[in-house]
Amino acid sequence: MNKQLTTIIVATLAAASALAQTPAWNDIKGEELVALQTKGEPTRGEAAFEPCQSCHRKDASGRTSGAYPRLSGQHATVLIKQITDIRASRRLNPKMEPFVEDHDLTVYQIADIAAYIQSLPISAENGKGPGTGVAAGKKIYDKDCVQCHGTKGEGEAEKFYPMLAAQHYRYLLREMQFIRDGDRHNSNPDMVKVIKPYSNTDLEALADYLAQLPPPK
Repeated sequence: MNKQLTTIIVATLAAASALAQTPAWNDIKGEELVALQTKGEPTRGEAAFEPCQSCHRKDASGRTSGAYPRLSGQHATVLIKQITDIRASRRLNPKMEPFVEDHDLTVYQIADIAAYIQSLPISAENGKGPGTGVAAGKKIYDKDCVQCHGTKGEGEAEKFYPMLAAQHYRYLLREMQFIRDGDRHNSNPDMVKVIKPYSNTDLEALADYLAQLPPPK
């Protein structure tokens, strides 16, 4: 066997081994699995959500500045995944980490909070963009995003795809930049591939369009 072929085989085996050791984006186990299997109770979730209200507001509408996302009406599965990912250091979010540490929040409370937030009505009074990029943003969305996030930006609970419609413009823009630049850490690899070539102008237009979408009914 010649040296070049040996090098190729070794490199291929190493790549395959690395891939096998890399957990899937939606590899469900540990606390995430327990929380997803737990039937959350909204009444208990309302009480457990109280420490979160100072940032996300009592109605979970977040901040129109985009400092904190609108959570109300979001799929419980998405909320559980993001909370448990932050807790397990799979998603980088220093502001949230102190609130989801083990001694502060049980896995069952996570399920309760997610059920409560999902049950809340979605406010249409979200932070909007300038409105000048809506048409361009719609073209990008219809081309690259609608397959996963739906025609109305409603997302898909079973696949952990978040609802994006009526989210705050500046939050959308910041998080899409994080995903594109690899700063969020728990991003769906499929989304990273799609969003990687986007310019800042593309992301601004996309966020402008999504923030203008009405809450899904």
